[in-house]
Amino acid sequence: MTVTRRRFLKSVAAAAAGLAAADRLGRPAAAAKKDPRWEKAIQRGLNWVAQTQSPIRGNWTAGNYPTAMTALAGTSLVCSGSTTVQGPYSKNIRRAVDYLLSKSRTNGLIGDPQSDNRYTYGHGFSMLFLSQVLGEEQDEETRQMLVENLTRSVDFSCKAQTSAGGWGYVSAKDGSDFDEGSTTITQVQGLRGCRNAGIPVPTEAIEKAKKYIYDCKNQDGGISYSSRNRGSSRPAITAAALAALYNAGDYDSQHVPEMLEYCKKALNNIADQTHSYGHWHYTYLYYSQVMYRQGPSEWNPFRDKLYDKIISEQNDEGYWSGNIGPIYVTACNLIMLQLDKAILPIYQR
Repeated sequence: MTVTRRRFLKSVAAAAAGLAAADRLGRPAAAAKKDPRWEKAIQRGLNWVAQTQSPIRGNWTAGNYPTAMTALAGTSLVCSGSTTVQGPYSKNIRRAVDYLLSKSRTNGLIGDPQSDNRYTYGHGFSMLFLSQVLGEEQDEETRQMLVENLTRSVDFSCKAQTSAGGWGYVSAKDGSDFDEGSTTITQVQGLRGCRNAGIPVPTEAIEKAKKYIYDCKNQDGGISYSSRNRGSSRPAITAAALAALYNAGDYDSQHVPEMLEYCKKALNNIADQTHSYGHWHYTYLYYSQVMYRQGPSEWNPFRDKLYDKIISEQNDEGYWSGNIGPIYVTACNLIMLQLDKAILPIYQR
């Protein structure tokens, strides 16, 4: 049994003990409502993802982003509990791992800078996916390969960081030291996943990234697009930044409550169509993680509305359509729908 699995089972046992204690005290804890439609939607979505994987290369793609899409699709599959060696999607996950490892370069970049002009997204999502797989990998040779590749990937990410502490669509060297919020968050979460899996990550890189986020914060609590473009606050980037700060262990800084309050005002009313968020699924992929960490009293009512909206938009074939492409939207929705399973360390409370 792996360390990750042991930790998960311990958390389940602790939760069960807490419920038993509440019952003994005469204060039974009501079980959170689980709508059976949610699991049905999840299974249909997962099956569609598995069926649309390239049988030859093992990847998924939308536009010119096969690395990012493969990492996101793979993450949605491991959220179900399948690993590279067990579960209904084990073969799909194994092929996704093999594909991403084949895209790992000697300098540590996972991706192709010649065909992808936003390669840091794919690199960050790949670090996250592969680090989650590492915790359950039982084949020693594959484990060693993952460790070596992720170690190089962390090194590449740290060297790609800009002087301001963020990341851009490409490395600081390739992008004239330009940075912006969404790719910064992708790198932070990927690095945190690696650290959780035992891969050394320099503390300095994480601290610089946290400072970058703080420096981009406006008076309303929201986060600007970039350190070079300090304009109005962006709900999507603020939600992602808050999730990244939680991943980095920052729950108590003076900035976090203000950012959370901004997000709640902008994003809690899921049915509100008066605001337009160009990347809705990106926004709620991260904001759902933020709300999940607030605990059941806030998460459950928010979750019910979020999940009802998501399943109402599912295609008859099991996928979702939207910005960027079906595999992107479907993977994002499946990750959100499976947060309650708490299987991946990066998405646990």
